[in-house]
Amino acid sequence: MPKKPSKSPAGKGPPTPARTPARVAAKRPKAPSKVDKAVANPAPDLPQDRIVRALETIAAHLAAQGKPAVERESFERTDAYVWHPDGRLAAVPRVSRVELFLLKGVDRMRDILMENTERFANGLPANNALLWGARGMGKSSLVKAAHASINAERKPSDKLKLIEIHREDIESLPALMEQLRASSFYFIVFCDDLSFDGNDASYKSLKAVLEGGIEGRPENVILYATSNRRHLLAREMIENERSTAINPGEAVEEKVSLSDRFGLWLGFHRCSQDEYLAMVRGYCSHFGIEVDDEALEREALEWSTTRGSRSGRVAWQFVQELAGRLGVKLTVN
Repeated sequence: MPKKPSKSPAGKGPPTPARTPARVAAKRPKAPSKVDKAVANPAPDLPQDRIVRALETIAAHLAAQGKPAVERESFERTDAYVWHPDGRLAAVPRVSRVELFLLKGVDRMRDILMENTERFANGLPANNALLWGARGMGKSSLVKAAHASINAERKPSDKLKLIEIHREDIESLPALMEQLRASSFYFIVFCDDLSFDGNDASYKSLKAVLEGGIEGRPENVILYATSNRRHLLAREMIENERSTAINPGEAVEEKVSLSDRFGLWLGFHRCSQDEYLAMVRGYCSHFGIEVDDEALEREALEWSTTRGSRSGRVAWQFVQELAGRLGVKLTVN
């Protein structure tokens, strides 16, 4: 029988390994917090790329406000610009317009606007103008034609500058005024088809610029606007304000008073049949379209009947159709 191993005396021989309870091999990992989970796996409703893009857009707008977008030399090179709310003035080398003498049926409004614009160009007091009324009767065409006519006989250093601001960018109008205030040139700021609907409060920026603000309108700036509405507001909007307000007069006063801040109100009304035919004949004569007068009158009246209206715009559209059929090119300066 094999002998049992004898116990070694203390201090002699190799020590017998002690039997100790096995320790936990690794420390139990800490449960991730909610913050750690959000960083590792961003929630779908907090997209980081959209936040980054938004911050970059804000930084770009702040940078644009810190410096003028157009230097004085560029004002000397061209006479028309389009304003962008990020602070840019985009030059327009060729303005889409018609000659002043081609605008028929608006003689009285033409003379008043021309006189007002000429006084302004000469550094004399002049009024902001609101051209309102029937659609297609040459409101915006008259503004552009008056600008070109005034500049025709002026030296480059004395020419008026035309700046168009879009209806949706009206809130940035004070920033545009700030850029133009220090210039030696005179500017017509033009807004086509100006109107306000619903709870749109951007009209307050326009009111402050027209009259009432601390700085006021710069002496070298005048505002011309066109609209189909005399008070720049829809009739049902005004009636709704009256019917729901505690004091109907005060509720409407603030919004209706906007149009009162234009010193000139020039109303455009539907033209007569004779005025419509005069517009057609004027265009044909100017562009060299040779048609028998009886046939021209018959076709022009038929065209206006199918369109359901008579206006300068309808007359121009008919002339385009006629010129296309006859192979005549229309060149508008």
